[in-house]
Amino acid sequence: MRTNFDQLLEAGCHFGHLKRKWNPAMAPYIFMERNGIHIIDLNKTVVKIDEAAEALKAIAESGRRILFVATKKQGQEVVATYAKEVGMPYITERWAGGMLTNFPTIRKAVKKMTTIDKMATDGTFDNMSKRERLQITRQREKLEKNLGSIADLNRLPSALFVVDVMKEHIAVAEAQRLGIPVFGIVDTNSDPTNIDYVIPANDDATKSIEVIVRTVCEAIKEGLEERKVKNADKEAAAAEATDEAPAPRERRTRVRKGAPKDAKTAEEEAPKAEQEQAE
Repeated sequence: MRTNFDQLLEAGCHFGHLKRKWNPAMAPYIFMERNGIHIIDLNKTVVKIDEAAEALKAIAESGRRILFVATKKQGQEVVATYAKEVGMPYITERWAGGMLTNFPTIRKAVKKMTTIDKMATDGTFDNMSKRERLQITRQREKLEKNLGSIADLNRLPSALFVVDVMKEHIAVAEAQRLGIPVFGIVDTNSDPTNIDYVIPANDDATKSIEVIVRTVCEAIKEGLEERKVKNADKEAAAAEATDEAPAPRERRTRVRKGAPKDAKTAEEEAPKAEQEQAE
């Protein structure tokens, strides 16, 4: 699915920052300056979104996970909504330092939530004081707020999608260190050097963020659907192969000449031998 130029224009994706705040590395993506504000070249944005969408589709089709990161107010609700639709993990509250580079510790914190839930159902809470229960409940709420959206992320993600790479520089640095590819919405005040898939666009407007996130999530959804179709075809082919397989032939035992006979056969033939001798 190709990105619609008019949708990007209507959403204000072309508005950059003030000229005095620009990052020179963004020069290739800037179309012009108007009233002291840089205007982003949406033709290049269209191409970059399509490239990112194809790459994300391939990742989803292979069954790997993509972590969405948007802790700025304008992108929190948008990212949470669309990431949930495609079943991908996301961070919208606060990026905890070491979330990727110290992933085992983060997993322990997530398991803590499961432990607290179990305590609430197995009667452990009944033996605690009201104050202890309140403290544990508050701890559970805090963990849910910060890490609840990645509760099903059992291993490191295969890609990171970031809204505002300047604000999420810690997440970008951790992904870089681990060799995880980064997809990012990059405004004119940001450095695109360390971003694997640059999407030059306005990262301060909710509409701009929404049109881009919606497009990439639609691509991810397509990848997931194609994966389901492929898996169904494989299962059908395996079942068909099983049905067509020839039944194993019965193994016949050949008695060689002079071979020893079993006890039963010897008993049956003994009277016959005696009768022949008597005659």
